[in-house]
Amino acid sequence: MKQAILLLTALICTASCTSNETFTIGKGVNISHWLSQNDARGEARKGYFTRNDVKAIAEMGFDHIRIPIDEEQMFDADLNPEPEAFALLHDALGWCGEFELRAVVDLHILRSHHFNATEKPLFTDPTAQERFCECWRRISAELKKYPNSMVAYELMNEPVADDPEQWNDVVNKCLAAVREKEPRRTIVIGSNRWQSFDMVEKLRVPDEDENIILSFHFYNPFMFTHCRASWTDMKDIPCPVHYPGRLIAAEDYNAMSDEMKSRYGYGAGESGYNDRASLEKQIARAADAAAKMGRRIYLGEFGTLATTAEKDRIRWFEDVVSLCNERGIAYAAWDYKSLDFGVAPDGKPRQEIVGILTHR
Repeated sequence: MKQAILLLTALICTASCTSNETFTIGKGVNISHWLSQNDARGEARKGYFTRNDVKAIAEMGFDHIRIPIDEEQMFDADLNPEPEAFALLHDALGWCGEFELRAVVDLHILRSHHFNATEKPLFTDPTAQERFCECWRRISAELKKYPNSMVAYELMNEPVADDPEQWNDVVNKCLAAVREKEPRRTIVIGSNRWQSFDMVEKLRVPDEDENIILSFHFYNPFMFTHCRASWTDMKDIPCPVHYPGRLIAAEDYNAMSDEMKSRYGYGAGESGYNDRASLEKQIARAADAAAKMGRRIYLGEFGTLATTAEKDRIRWFEDVVSLCNERGIAYAAWDYKSLDFGVAPDGKPRQEIVGILTHR
């Protein structure tokens, strides 16, 4: 009887410990342009994202943040950790603990890989691949003290390999490097080609590793979400872009020059028609691929520029969020406080959009 009681106690303890280690997220927001894609240092960087921001995010109703970090911000050219950057990251994770938020730490840009670069040595140079692994060994050494239930690692943002097997090979090497010291940490692995919904099915991860979440990003229809984005082909659109329905209204198409029609005319045609049903087919493809592999799926980025009508943006957010909720897909909006994509630009919430994201 004594042995049976001890065994039962051990089983209860094991189940409890496992439960306590589960990394569970639902609705989050990205902290962009802080430790990633940002030239600010010193007080300017420190003041951009503070304890008050984390408190505000929690009060809005989000349950986690995704924190993009860049290799060049976190490490010098010899991979020595940059003390100031890691101090800021530790601050943010400490604030998450204080306000009961979880965090996904996302290695956003490498010196050997930028999602918009033409040359990406990560996929061809073994030295670059080993450096990628070493980045994560050193990040893990810094962050392994945080509970598995609180912090997850996203190994790299938006891989763009010519062949998805190139990404599978590289990311599995990096996964093995992290597993040397952290066998139970939740690891987020995104699909190839900018984390496209239709590339999730191409991912290959170890069957025996239960602590992996697959991830995709969603900015469709791109003409709408990136309307007039200066870094894209959408920068010169001469008319409003709409959702749902035809991206470009017939009267606006008719008023275009021939040159504009040749560039953007598809937005006025059948291929330019978008609604909840068309989004559902795309999101379902990612979700079904993950389910087939027995994995959770995470929409790590989605959002729209504030260059379209607010009512259209609201409808798009309503559709994407409701589709995620129907399938139990956790998500993080892009982004928190930037003036372009921000759901709370300069920390001032766009109340209707925030309410959609947080179900309030």
